[in-house]
Amino acid sequence: MLPLAHAVGAPPEISPTSSREYWIDTLTKVGDPVLSALSARKLKATMPVEAPHGNTDERRQFTHLEAMGRLLSGMAPWLESGTSSGAEETRRKRYCDLSRKAIAAGVDPHSPDYMNFSKGSQPVVDAAFLALAVLRAPRELWEKLDATTKHQLVEAMRSSRVILPGYNNWLLFSATVEAFLFRAGEDWDKMRVDYAVRSLNEFYKGDGLYGDGPAFHWDYYNSFVMHSMLLAVVETFNGQEKVWDKLHPVFLERSRRYADIEERLINPDGSYPAIGRSITYRCGAFQLLADMALKKQLPQHLAPAQAREALTAVIRRTLDAPGTFDAKGWLTVGLCGHQPSLGESYISTGSLYLCSNAFLPLGLPASDPFWSGAAEQWTSQKIWSGKDVPADHSI
Repeated sequence: MLPLAHAVGAPPEISPTSSREYWIDTLTKVGDPVLSALSARKLKATMPVEAPHGNTDERRQFTHLEAMGRLLSGMAPWLESGTSSGAEETRRKRYCDLSRKAIAAGVDPHSPDYMNFSKGSQPVVDAAFLALAVLRAPRELWEKLDATTKHQLVEAMRSSRVILPGYNNWLLFSATVEAFLFRAGEDWDKMRVDYAVRSLNEFYKGDGLYGDGPAFHWDYYNSFVMHSMLLAVVETFNGQEKVWDKLHPVFLERSRRYADIEERLINPDGSYPAIGRSITYRCGAFQLLADMALKKQLPQHLAPAQAREALTAVIRRTLDAPGTFDAKGWLTVGLCGHQPSLGESYISTGSLYLCSNAFLPLGLPASDPFWSGAAEQWTSQKIWSGKDVPADHSI
């Protein structure tokens, strides 16, 4: 019998050097169809809209902003890094250029790819992911934009304010848009931010987990949205409001705990429990673990290289599965391949690009311990291969 680390279906081991190359290759494989088409102002003309519930026309109103905002929110730290050299630096600069052209195409009212930021309820979600991208890459995705594009981006973000968010994780979408406006030097709404921050604190259920509103839902929205956007908001507004500053270390402690839980959810073969809605965001379910690695805020007992190996296994399990991409390189609906029945009625092609948020540690230089550390088994590999490891404890 094969040891668990080499069982059928387990991802092959990758050296620390090739791990980074694999991550960049995979991220650009995911992102290239979107950015190449959008930078040429041909996204709406070329991107397929897979909507498993037969509501293609409805989702077509939103899917293109989903693709841009979600993809860039995950790519942003790598775009912003500027610490690489050689072939990687050449690729990074190319994708920075494509990303700025993509944003310009999406916010220009005269562009064929001009996107919907205000009609229906969905656009506030992806305006927020685009805002998060700019917060994560202010130099490349804001400062280097031309003046016209900056103005149009601000106007697009402002237009999303007509959307009333639900009393759940959606409060953070409105707050993240305000965080962008603050960073852009524009007027911002303190009440929207305060309501989101205080409400999320009230939604807290314990041991690193927030409810999605007053009720707890067993899904990955703590990672898809709540922890990372909450931290992004309070960090952006550092020094603006004492109560938010006071809550920041509390939020950070909860995020470290949830990152610890996430790492333990990754099975020895890189799979994880397929629980709850939006499971077709694939490895994006581990945004928070990736974000804590990027911020150097992993739990003390969780080595960066261990987190790298765990995240690599998840990326390989979800993005290397046959059927993940169609013949032209666009993502298909599924978790491990093409599984359209896993998609809810709000899922379409653009939605799937939230998977890019597993790649946040590419914002760390290659010399960082996350990339340079010797390969180390993640927790479930250690336990299920018979190694003695410390017991897990709640906070």
